[in-house]
This record gives sequence, structure tokens and C-alpha cells, in this order.
Amino acid sequence: MEVILLADVKNVGKKGETVKVSDGYGNNFLVKRGLAVISTKGSQAQLQVDNAKELERQKVLKAEAEELAKRLEHINVEFTGKVGSDGRMFGSISPKEIVSGLKEQWGIEVDKRKFIDKYPANALGYTRLQIELYKGVCGQVIGTVNVHISEEKK
Repeated sequence: MEVILLADVKNVGKKGETVKVSDGYGNNFLVKRGLAVISTKGSQAQLQVDNAKELERQKVLKAEAEELAKRLEHINVEFTGKVGSDGRMFGSISPKEIVSGLKEQWGIEVDKRKFIDKYPANALGYTRLQIELYKGVCGQVIGTVNVHISEEKK
């Protein structure tokens, strides 16, 4: 029996693939739980339509991510930090704080888990951190956010 998978199924295949499975497994498990549909001419045509829609959606997401990456190049996220007598900063600015700073200062929302550079910004001056804005079928888009940390005035 041939089925079209509607979701990723471990040891069977990925979403959108047409795979051959035994009749019992196909009918009693995959189709019954909504993980697959039986492969017919109509379902194959619907699969092609869905794939085309998904490809268009991915292109739109990539274009939005590229636009955001261009916008991030010219943005500085400002923070202040306490500095000791030797000129070193106490503490650090975490990616979570950078995300909230981006949202408050510029209205840009990104996911804190998408930071490629996992280390916190812990030095005065400018720090450049990379963010993975898009990763998919159409490629990968990486943006760079500039973090400026200045000395807190007493």
C-alpha cells in the first residue's frame, strides 16, 4: 500500500513523502491516526498543490528575514553596565536581555534561541552578535546585531 505522509514518522519517512507500507500498518496506524492518507491521483495532486504553497511561503519568510537582516545592520542596541575601578564591567548582557532591548528600543522581535554566538556581551564598547533569522529549504539568513554597552553614570 502506498501512502502520503502528513507528518514526519520515525523510521518511515518525512512529511510529504510517498512511501510503501504494509496494508495493516497503513490502515490501522498511519491513516487512523491522521499521519497519512492513501495515495490516489487526487491526493497526489493535492500534495503537489501543498508543496507549491509551502515553497511560496518559504520564499516569503526568507525575503522577510533578509529585510530584517538589512535593518539590523544599522541598529545599535544600547545598554549600560556597572564598571569597577579597574575598568572591567560587573556582570554581562545576556541574549535574553538583548532580545528584550531590541523589542523595547526598535520594535524588532527575534527568538533568543536563534543566537549563533551563545556568549553574553560582557565588555564595554561594541559587540557584534550573529542571529540565525531563517533556516529552511531556500537557504539560510544570518543577521548581525550591534550591542553597545556604556558605563553607568553614578
